[in-house]
Amino acid sequence: MHRLLPLLLAFPAAAQDAPAGLFAATNKQDLPEIILSAGQPLGAPWTLKSGTYYEVEITADGSQELALSGADFLRAIWIDEIVIEGLEIRPLGLDSVEFDEAGTMEVGFIAIKPGSYTLRTPQGGETQTLQITIE
Repeated sequence: MHRLLPLLLAFPAAAQDAPAGLFAATNKQDLPEIILSAGQPLGAPWTLKSGTYYEVEITADGSQELALSGADFLRAIWIDEIVIEGLEIRPLGLDSVEFDEAGTMEVGFIAIKPGSYTLRTPQGGETQTLQITIE
């Protein structure tokens, strides 16, 4: 270890504290916001890359109580955190989320398992689905 100390001290402090690998800024992508609104589509299909960190905001407009489900997709990703009004939640797993009123949550996750998946509002049928592919 004493041989490595001069090498570690040679790096700027910021470089030593910067996240690496999956959490590096170069590995993070923002996804288009998902808007939950009565009878409205969820958005264009997503194509994700396995091993990439993504962040997405999910916003409900309050037009009705709406859930977003997709257990297969939610088990094909690793959820780092869900942030709601500054509160961070670090879940072990997730089947769905539901909005009883207007609000926004931000979800940070790493795409893991390649495949084709669907997020949907159970109340909206086929018109309220989001097709997702993890490559």
